[in-house]
Amino acid sequence: MLSSITRFLRDEEGATAIEYGLIAGLISVAIAVIVGGVGDRLEGVFTQIRNALPAVAP
Repeated sequence: MLSSITRFLRDEEGATAIEYGLIAGLISVAIAVIVGGVGDRLEGVFTQIRNALPAVAP
């Protein structure tokens, strides 16, 4: 019984999985921030195009 508890406490496989999960979470947050900034700029470009179209249309 004591050996199985000791073996459980020394097992680090779960810690590795948690570390990979944290890394994946941080990467996804970084991507969301980057895409959010690009989305705002694209919205501005499309707004300019939309406002210019009625002036060109007959």
